[in-house]
Amino acid sequence: MIADDVRRHFTKSFDGEPTLVVSAAGRVNLIGEHVDYNGGEALPIAIQRRTAVAVRLRPGAAATRINSGGTGGVLTLDHARLARKRKWTDYVAGVLDQLIGRGIDVPGLDVAVASDIPSGSGLSSSAALEVAFGFAVETLLGLHTDPVALALMCQNAERQFVGVPCGAMDQLAAACGVEGHALHMQFAPATVCAVPFTEHVLVVDTAVPRTLRGSAYEERVKECAAALVAVQRVAPTVPTLAAATMEQLAQAELPDVQRRRARHVIAECERVRQTVATLAAGHQFPGHLAVASHESLRDDYECSSPELDWVVQHAMRASGISGARLTGAGWGGCAVVFGEAGALESLAASLPADYSQAIGHRPRTWVVSADAGARIES
Repeated sequence: MIADDVRRHFTKSFDGEPTLVVSAAGRVNLIGEHVDYNGGEALPIAIQRRTAVAVRLRPGAAATRINSGGTGGVLTLDHARLARKRKWTDYVAGVLDQLIGRGIDVPGLDVAVASDIPSGSGLSSSAALEVAFGFAVETLLGLHTDPVALALMCQNAERQFVGVPCGAMDQLAAACGVEGHALHMQFAPATVCAVPFTEHVLVVDTAVPRTLRGSAYEERVKECAAALVAVQRVAPTVPTLAAATMEQLAQAELPDVQRRRARHVIAECERVRQTVATLAAGHQFPGHLAVASHESLRDDYECSSPELDWVVQHAMRASGISGARLTGAGWGGCAVVFGEAGALESLAASLPADYSQAIGHRPRTWVVSADAGARIES
């Protein structure tokens, strides 16, 4: 277990036992992509892939010592001189910056981190780290930990300190996950409602790393902001791009690229609503909406990749598969596949060899289900 791993890392690094071990979940977004920063709706699940944090106070110190298995040593974050270093520790430093900025007297800490969420795969390893660390510190200091407030604080850390203009979906999933449920999220303002979801899904990591810093993510954020301005010229009361209608979009004067970005956002939110209604009625996940989502992301949002398209097309030719789409921001990373449990297991076994022959490198696959969010391990 990842909690056992982080405890061993801590003991080896800091010559003693941690006071607290917590973990937070990675996530798979079932449907609702690139809508969180547009005030829309999404439907992710927290998954069994997790990041664990072990922590202990350092009385009299004003710095955090941190180690992650495989990083090659202990790094120190001076609480009085927190600065972006473009390293993985920025996610931890950003949360410290938020806590200290709110007037919380954060003492020195010893921290170890371990994770089985593949970095750069689009399963939100960064959000899980932020949430796990924030949850550990708040719990250790006896602060009231509201999952939504914790997630929004971690989102602010990533936006303001790390410098990625992300939405809140990843952090909300990491913090608020409920076993056996998907999370119907709305982002203007942020609310989370659990929806029964007991199915398994197949996650396929294309082994094409992606990072929001290195992708066209920021460009899409700007395109959507510009599209909203154009829509508001004809419909001034529209508060967010996701709240616009297709009729209002048709009336707006804007370039084709911005129109297609907005069309995806508006249509994607409707797909989320249809999916939530289907699951709430006790039916299986509507795979055809996943396919429609992928096509929209590929054509209108232009954030797919040849590898992701190959996985979706290959999966949809398999018996017992109802739907597939990219998950996460795109430009690499993972796809998610829906269908009968046996069909998912069969595809998980056969797809790597076919993908390797077609693409030239080997993917990773996992069958996952909805798990809990941030939790105390020991």
